[in-house]
Amino acid sequence: MKKIVFSLVFGLCAVVVFGQDLPENPEPGKCYVRCKTPDVYRKEAVRVMVAPSFKKFVTYPAQFRTVEERVLIKEAGEKLLVVPAVWGTQEITYFEKEDGTRLDVKDAVFTQESETVETRAATAKWEMAEKMPNCESSNPDDCRYWCYKPVPAEFRTLPVQKLQSDARIIKIPLPGVRKSYKRRVMVQRPTTTIVQTPPEYKTITKTVLVNDARSEEVVVPAVYRNITKDILVKKGGLTSWKAVDCELIDNNPLPISWDFASAVLNDGAKKIIDARLLPILKGGFAVFIESHTDMRGTKSDNQDLSERRAKAVVDYLISKRIDASQLYAKGFGESRLLNNCKDGVACSESEHAVNRRTTFRVVNQR
Repeated sequence: MKKIVFSLVFGLCAVVVFGQDLPENPEPGKCYVRCKTPDVYRKEAVRVMVAPSFKKFVTYPAQFRTVEERVLIKEAGEKLLVVPAVWGTQEITYFEKEDGTRLDVKDAVFTQESETVETRAATAKWEMAEKMPNCESSNPDDCRYWCYKPVPAEFRTLPVQKLQSDARIIKIPLPGVRKSYKRRVMVQRPTTTIVQTPPEYKTITKTVLVNDARSEEVVVPAVYRNITKDILVKKGGLTSWKAVDCELIDNNPLPISWDFASAVLNDGAKKIIDARLLPILKGGFAVFIESHTDMRGTKSDNQDLSERRAKAVVDYLISKRIDASQLYAKGFGESRLLNNCKDGVACSESEHAVNRRTTFRVVNQR
């Protein structure tokens, strides 16, 4: 009976406010509110390069081997039986170790930058202005106008790496090792009988280059990341009537256990919001969220705390992709206590908790 009476009263109010614009074929016992059709989006994957492709080098050192070589240290000659030959010394230079090179790698250098990607395109929505103060008409809609207000695009900034300078190879020469040996040569021949002298040889050790230093180039591929972008498919904003249970137009408790002096939603509070509010909002309805505190603390601090708690609920719902036009919120501080726990009255923690509450009700969407 109470629902039927409320529906009749609500219907009479609707006649005054909206004129002849009433729901068609209303159902007895139901209440009706104005809702706006939501914008329709589709998701599109965007591939973003977060690290560029670059190259690096693997180096291999030069390879040498040791060899022995038989060298002449004294030429064949002659000697005189009477006057011997005169000999001198000659120094012969050779490479004990031949020249080579060594490779040093200078690694690629990167810079940390960011790249901004549009995740939701700019759009616009209809909003009705407040009634003009000098309006003489009994119909408030005569003194209001609609504004098609822009809604800015949403962006997301991602950290990316960019190549400042690529890897390179520096060749450093490795000088060889020079050594020398001496041999005797004939300076003056003998003046009498000549006697042949045999040559003399010596075995020396040499280090020769087998394979010079070399490098191999390795290409490291770029790294990509996929993000999701919302694309507007169909613009909403049209107003229509929707039936709602009459209990939802009154303040309904949202049993969030707020920590004392805190406006942070814990995991339990988020689960309650998901179960109680999300289904209603996803049905296209708009809700008014009220938050209250107990009397402990100053009035200004409690007012600020209640507003931050109401905003925390709104921000969480927006993060769950609920349109902000469906959400209205207000904090009342300690101005609406449900019991006698006012300043100067001693109360238990459970009595204070009664006043530390958050409620919601379904309202017309403007």
